[in-house]
Amino acid sequence: MQANMGTLDRVIRVVLAATVAVLILTGLLSGVAAIILGVLAAVFVFTSAIGFCPLYAPFKISTRTKSH
Repeated sequence: MQANMGTLDRVIRVVLAATVAVLILTGLLSGVAAIILGVLAAVFVFTSAIGFCPLYAPFKISTRTKSH
């Protein structure tokens, strides 16, 4: 499993996950939408932590910068 996520991609995912968490915790987001977006936020945090997005792999997408 080779990392395929760049720093900006990872930061954006964490910011989106934090935004969803705040919306859920403040009660602005609830019900089924909160559950679905909460799970998606958890996936975003997990993939950001490991630097690998499984959805990128089949399409050979990488947001990492090439180092020489």
